[in-house]
Amino acid sequence: MFSPLLAAATELAKPAADALEKVEEAIEAAGAVRVANVGYLVASILFILGIKGMTHPRTAVRGNLLGAIGMLIAVVVTLTISGAPPAVWIAGMLVGGGIGIFMAIKIQMTQMPQMVALLNGFGGIASVLVAGAEIIHPTSSSDSPETAGLFAGLTGLIGAVTFTGSLVAAGKLQELPQFKKPWSFGGQQLVNALLVGVAVLLCLEMTDGTGWEYFAIVLLSFVLGVLLTTPIGGADMPVVIALLNSYSGLAAAAAGFVIDNNVLIIAGSLVGASGLILTKIMCKAMNRSLANVLFGKMEASGTGPTDDEVYAGKIKRTSPEELAMLLDGVQRVVVVPGYGLAVAQAQHTVRELANLLEAKGATVEYAIHPVAGRMPGHMNVLLAEADVPYDQLKEMDEVNPTFAQCDVAIVIGANDVVNPLANTDPTSPIAGMPILNVGEARTVVVVKRSLSPGFAGIPNPLFAADNCLMLFGDGKKALVELVAALKES
Repeated sequence: MFSPLLAAATELAKPAADALEKVEEAIEAAGAVRVANVGYLVASILFILGIKGMTHPRTAVRGNLLGAIGMLIAVVVTLTISGAPPAVWIAGMLVGGGIGIFMAIKIQMTQMPQMVALLNGFGGIASVLVAGAEIIHPTSSSDSPETAGLFAGLTGLIGAVTFTGSLVAAGKLQELPQFKKPWSFGGQQLVNALLVGVAVLLCLEMTDGTGWEYFAIVLLSFVLGVLLTTPIGGADMPVVIALLNSYSGLAAAAAGFVIDNNVLIIAGSLVGASGLILTKIMCKAMNRSLANVLFGKMEASGTGPTDDEVYAGKIKRTSPEELAMLLDGVQRVVVVPGYGLAVAQAQHTVRELANLLEAKGATVEYAIHPVAGRMPGHMNVLLAEADVPYDQLKEMDEVNPTFAQCDVAIVIGANDVVNPLANTDPTSPIAGMPILNVGEARTVVVVKRSLSPGFAGIPNPLFAADNCLMLFGDGKKALVELVAALKES
């Protein structure tokens, strides 16, 4: 007689058991979210400590390591709570990490700007794909689908511009024939403005939740990224790299709002903000307007003087032996490193030369232009490889007033950052750019393969100055011969 009663009681208790099971699942899910948020908090702290560490060369390696550990924690936590099969995401991390290690080993120091440009582009397209996947297969339960749609559109706009803009920048830095010369057409600024206007309107339309506009936004932005970058000349590429770095961070932050991921919002905001600050610093160093950078109009017009007009009959050659005699007994020498030094891999020979001069009683310093090389900080890293003391590196504002007290300024593979046309020719592509005033030194020695122009593609009147001597040849070979001559003197 108890069986029917037991069955009825069981049937009555079933809803309560189901509810209890759901409560347990909710508690378990809430626990997982709390654990994930703790992991994100740790990762965010490591990001901030990493950026702080990278503000000084002595702590830069540690800062970079802290940032990498933070990113590893963020990735593992995200993939763990995503529900994806562990074997799949572990395999993905191994493949991606292996590619990263291979690139880090194989890429030469002179190719770092191109690599940075490509990594910015990868960040942009990753954000585009994340937002696109969320539109096709929604996974987050946002309280405000309208806001999520708007951020998805912004992710597509910024990320796609970053992707194609970075590819063009990498092509320019690699000096590919298709990108070597700035390219533009009449009314390009108007076309850019129209593309931006249409893309923004489509972003606003995405608040209706349909999502079809996203793919139109991405296609328009791919074109916009190309049009914004192609008119920019080589001398301005450090500014472009800094700006695209900022764009990649902003795209990631917007994608974080789309998928409701806190660490992506934090990391993207940090990259976006630091990139904008760096862009502002670069603009100041180049005497450029941030508005012109944003709208892709940075190259001055005008052809300027020809090589024959600047150099004919005015170049004075020298030899390592003559320079050794010149450097005997000098009190102060300033080395000006440039991209040519990186190409020649002559940083260790420069350090050896400096050691010899210091042993003879000279003071040796290094003048660092903010955009020397092809990306911010390029020369600092290069000289750090040769263990050059950081306190010998002098920023442009610090060293410029002291060139008049310099016995010899040795310019190695630098062109545009010491070109006086920046101050004298308003039609020059580098017009208005602050330069290192090496011409004020008592003697200037330029180590260079030939009189070929730098990345800006213009001649340099400094090479024809009365106090300038040209030591032609490969940078490393010429310096090795100079070191040998100094040892024999």
